[in-house]
Amino acid sequence: MSSGIRTSIVCAMVALAPGTASANWQPVEKVVHYNVSGSSGIELYRSIGENGPQVGVGRAIAYTDFDLLWSRDYRPQPDGSCTLVSARPSLTITYRLPRASGDMPAGTRRLWETFVEGVTAHEKIHGDFIVDLVKAIEATSVGLSAPNDPQCQKVRAELQSRLGPLSQEQRRRSQEFDRVELRDGGNVHRLVLDLVNGG
Repeated sequence: MSSGIRTSIVCAMVALAPGTASANWQPVEKVVHYNVSGSSGIELYRSIGENGPQVGVGRAIAYTDFDLLWSRDYRPQPDGSCTLVSARPSLTITYRLPRASGDMPAGTRRLWETFVEGVTAHEKIHGDFIVDLVKAIEATSVGLSAPNDPQCQKVRAELQSRLGPLSQEQRRRSQEFDRVELRDGGNVHRLVLDLVNGG
């Protein structure tokens, strides 16, 4: 069992009204639950294995994904160049987490609550990495310019060439974080052991 992350970026290049600049923004965060059941830690964990979200070839305990839209203002300049004067993101981060249904002994309930709290904290770090990615895209976007570009095609191509490495770095950070958290003795590994072994 592993925690996973799936990312999707949808970019919309929409010209803003003249004079519109990027303002402060905040991500929208959503939580989507899948149901599990059991009266013991091992039963709950088995239910995660049966009902958890499909990620790659297996199922995950939880995962985080996102949708990202951009409103970008490309402006031709008097000298024939084009400048990207603003780039405003619309970011939605979705956390997919387990939720236990049905009655369970008080001891199991405490173990479960500790487990879910820890898994949620883990996924929130993935969310932080996504926010860092969007901020990096914003930083490399605003002010980007290309000479001899009256149709603003060159500057668009230059921006696209910069997005791949930024996305790859976000994926690398997330994968390395999961590797550390899921290895023997890692935080998520300990959460699983505590749940299954009764603390």
